[in-house]
Amino acid sequence: MKQRVFAGIPDVLDEQKFAHGGNLRRMAETAGCSPDEIIDFSANVNPLGPPPWLGQVVGQALQAVDSYPDPDSTELLMAASEAYKVWPSQVIAGNGASELLFAIAAMGGYRQAVIPSPTYVDYGRACKVNRLNVVEVPMHDDFTVNFPALGPLLTTPSLVYLCSPNNPTGTTFSAADLREVASMFPQSRFVVDESFAEFLPADRDRLIRERPSNVITVLSMTKFFAIPGIRLGLAFADPDVILRMKQSMPAWSVNTLAQKVGARCLRDRAYAKKTREQTSLLRENLASGLRQVPGIKVMPGEANYLLCRVERIGQDAVPLMERLLTEHHIAIRLCGNYEGLDNNWFRVAVRNEADNERLISAMEAVSGTAKAPVVRRKKRTPALMLQGTSSNAGKSVLAAAFCRIFLQDGYRVAPFKAQNMSLNSFVTDQGGEMGRAQVTQAMACRLKPDVRMNPVLLKPGSDVGSQVIVMGQPVGNMSVTEYVRYKPRAWEAVKTAYDSLANEYDIMVLEGAGSPAEVNLKHHDIVNMAMAQYAKARVLLAGDIDRGGVFASMVGTMNLLTPAERNHVEGFLINRFRGDASLLDPAFGQMFEHTGKPVMGTIPYIHSLGLPEEDSVSFKEGFRPEGDKFPEEECVDIAVIDLPRISNFNDIDPLFAEPDVRVRVVTDAHDLGTPDAVIIPGSKSTVPDMKALRGQGMAAAIRELANNGHRTRIVGICGGFQMMGELVDDPYGLESETTRVDGFGLLPVQTTLAPEKTLVRTWGQHSQSGHRVHGYEIHHGQTKPLAEDLRVAVRDNEGNPLGYTRADGRVWGTYLHGLFDSDEFRRWFIDELRMEKGLSPLEQVQVRFDLEDALDHLAGVVREAVCMDKVYKALGFSGCCTQASLFYKLGG
Repeated sequence: MKQRVFAGIPDVLDEQKFAHGGNLRRMAETAGCSPDEIIDFSANVNPLGPPPWLGQVVGQALQAVDSYPDPDSTELLMAASEAYKVWPSQVIAGNGASELLFAIAAMGGYRQAVIPSPTYVDYGRACKVNRLNVVEVPMHDDFTVNFPALGPLLTTPSLVYLCSPNNPTGTTFSAADLREVASMFPQSRFVVDESFAEFLPADRDRLIRERPSNVITVLSMTKFFAIPGIRLGLAFADPDVILRMKQSMPAWSVNTLAQKVGARCLRDRAYAKKTREQTSLLRENLASGLRQVPGIKVMPGEANYLLCRVERIGQDAVPLMERLLTEHHIAIRLCGNYEGLDNNWFRVAVRNEADNERLISAMEAVSGTAKAPVVRRKKRTPALMLQGTSSNAGKSVLAAAFCRIFLQDGYRVAPFKAQNMSLNSFVTDQGGEMGRAQVTQAMACRLKPDVRMNPVLLKPGSDVGSQVIVMGQPVGNMSVTEYVRYKPRAWEAVKTAYDSLANEYDIMVLEGAGSPAEVNLKHHDIVNMAMAQYAKARVLLAGDIDRGGVFASMVGTMNLLTPAERNHVEGFLINRFRGDASLLDPAFGQMFEHTGKPVMGTIPYIHSLGLPEEDSVSFKEGFRPEGDKFPEEECVDIAVIDLPRISNFNDIDPLFAEPDVRVRVVTDAHDLGTPDAVIIPGSKSTVPDMKALRGQGMAAAIRELANNGHRTRIVGICGGFQMMGELVDDPYGLESETTRVDGFGLLPVQTTLAPEKTLVRTWGQHSQSGHRVHGYEIHHGQTKPLAEDLRVAVRDNEGNPLGYTRADGRVWGTYLHGLFDSDEFRRWFIDELRMEKGLSPLEQVQVRFDLEDALDHLAGVVREAVCMDKVYKALGFSGCCTQASLFYKLGG
C-alpha cells in the first residue's frame, strides 16, 4: 500500500507510533519539491542556527579524522564538568540523547517503566525494546505531571521517564518536587530528560548538580546548539551508574567532530545567552500570531516549540498539515502518535522571524482568514541614514537639513525613524500620534506628517516602562522586558511602514536613535543598523564635538560594529563645531587610518536655530535664543514649571521666539518669584508629577500667586490643566494605586482618567480674546466643571469646551496643545501681560511662527559644510548630483 507522509509521519499506524519529525527527504517527496525548499517546523532546533564558529571548529577537527576518536571523550567531559559544576566521573557522552535513553533502559533491574504522558515517544520505544512493561500515566489537563498519581505505581520499583520541558507540550515541573518524590521512592530510578532545558532562563533550578542518587539527567546538545546532524548528548548520574551505562554502549560512540564541537559549545556562554533571549522573543511572537488564526488554540509553553490544537467541529489537523506541506512547503508535526493526544493536536518549532511570519501567513491562508497582502517595496529607494555616537548628537536636525536639501534639489523626499522615544508628540490630521522630530522633518520635505514616518513611538511613564504607540495608536503600557518580547511585532510594523513610504518617494532620509554601538541593545535593535540593513541605507555617523571626545567616540563606535554594519557607514559628520575647521585636518587623517572612512563634513554651531528641540535636554536648560530686540526690563517674565515627566514642551517654543518675552524653566520653588505668567505644561504622568510638585513646595508657591492678589496669570496645558483642578480620579489605576488624588485647587474642575486616549487635531476659539486657535489633543480622561458659573476658556468649532477659566481670566487651563502657535492669540496673550506690568502693548504680531525660513537657513549651512557630491554618489545618483546642487544655487 502506498504511504503518504506529512511532517515525517506515515499514515500507517504501526509505523506512525514511533515516528519523528525532521524527515526532509520524505516530506519533499510528498510536497513535490526539493528538501531545501521545505521550511521544517517539525524538528525542534535552535532558531538562531548553529554557532558562527562551527565551520572553523569542524575544519580543525577534520585534521584528526585519520585517528580514532578518544573513547573516553576526555575534553568534552571536562568541558561538561566545568559548565555544570560536577565531577567528570558523573557525566557520560552519547551519540545523541536517544542513545543514552536506550542505554539507561538496557541496564535492567526493573520490571516496569512508568511514563507520564503525553511525552516523547522514544521513552516507550526504549522500554519495549528492553522488554519492560510500560505504564502510561495521564498528565493533568494543563499537561503538568500528576505526581500524586505516580505514588501507588511506585510501590513497585520502577524506571520513571520524565521530560522538562516536556515534548510536545513545553510544560515543566519543579526540580524540588522531583527531588521530594525521588527521596520517597529510593528503589525507583528517575530518568529526567532536560533536552530542552537549556532554552529556559539560566537561573532555573535544574537536576544536574543537585541530583538525588536515584536520578539520571539527560541532555541533548544537538537541539540547543542546532547541530542535529552531528548527534551529541550527555547524561549525569552517580559514578557507578555512569560506569554501567558505559559498559552497555559501543566503543567510540561519540566521533571526533562531535567531541570537539561539543566542548566548544559548552564554553560559548554568549551564544547560550543570546539563544535564550531571542528564542523567548520569537516564541511569544509566534504564539501571538497563531492565536489570531480562528480555530487554532495555542498552549502555553517554555521551550522552543508550541503545542497547538485544531478546535473546529468535525475537523482534525490532518487536512491542515497536508495543505501546509503541499501548497506552502511548510512541515509541522502531527501529534496523533503521542499517548493521550489525537490528530487534532500538532506541534510547531520556533524558527527565525521570517519563517515564523510565513507560517502565520500560511495558516491564515489555509484557514481562509488571510489578511490583505502587506505592502512591500516595488523598488530600492535610495536611502540616507543619520546615526550618532550618542543621544542629542544632532541627528534629528541633520536629518531635517538633508530633507530640505534634497527637496531644494528637486527630489521627492520623506523622513523616517523606526522607533522614537519621546514625550514630545504630535497628532496628525488622521488622529495618529507620532514624534515631533519627524513632524519637523516632514515640514522640511513640505509634507503633511504621516504616522508611517515614525511607526513606533515610546512615551516613558517611568524609569522602567513606556506607553507603546504603533502606527499612531497606543497598543499598551509595557515594561522594558514586555516591550522586548513585543519587538518582533513592532519590527513588522516598521518594515511595512517603511516599504509603503519608500514606494512613494525618490529618496528616504532615515534617523537612528542613541548609538548603533550600544552592545546591550543590538540583539533586538530595530532603529539603527538593523534598519540600515533593511533599507540598504548609506549611513553618516554624526558626533557632537561641542561636548568633547568626538574622535574617540567615532573610532570606538566603528570598532564595536560588525564588518557588515561598518560597510553601511559612508563617513562621518562633525557637528556643532566652533572655530577654524582647518585645525581638525590632522585628526581627520588619523580617523581615516583607524576606520577607513572619511569625514564628509564639519557643521558649524548654529546659533538661534529656531527649530524645535529633539528632546527636553535643551528645554530644561532654559535656553533663550540670541538676538532679542528688547532689554530685559521691557520683557514679560514667563515661568514654565519643569515637570519630571514633561511632555509636548514644544508648546512653549513660540514664546521663546518672541522679542519681548523672557522664558524661564523653573525647577525649584524658591526660584519662581512673581513672574507675569506661570505655565504648567503637559505631563505624561499627571498624578506622579502632581505629587512631585506638591512635595517640592511648587504647588503651594503657585497657589500663593493665584490666590493672594498677585497679578501673575496661571495657565495649565493638558496635564497641567488637570493638576489645576480640585480632584483627579484614577479609577483604573493608570497612574497611581490611589484612586482619588487632590489637585492644586486653582480651578473648580474634576478630572477622571480613563484608558481610552483622545487623539485629535482641533480648531477652536479662545473665549476671552476671541482669537482663533488650533492644535491637537493628546490625553487620557475628561475634565468636568464643579461650579455652574465656571466659564469656558477655549471652545472647539462645535462649541465643546476645551478648557475652563476663573471669572477674572487670570487662571485658566486647556487641553489644546499648540495654541501658542497661533500668532494673533499669542500676541494678545503677551500684550495682556505687558499691560498688567505697566508696559505698552505692541499690538502687531512681532514674529510669525513659521519654520520655513529656519529650515532653509539650516539647509544652507549644512549644504555649505558637507560635500553633497559625495553624498549623492553614495546614494547612486552618479553624474546628476552636481547639476542638482548647481540648479538650487542658481535659484532654479
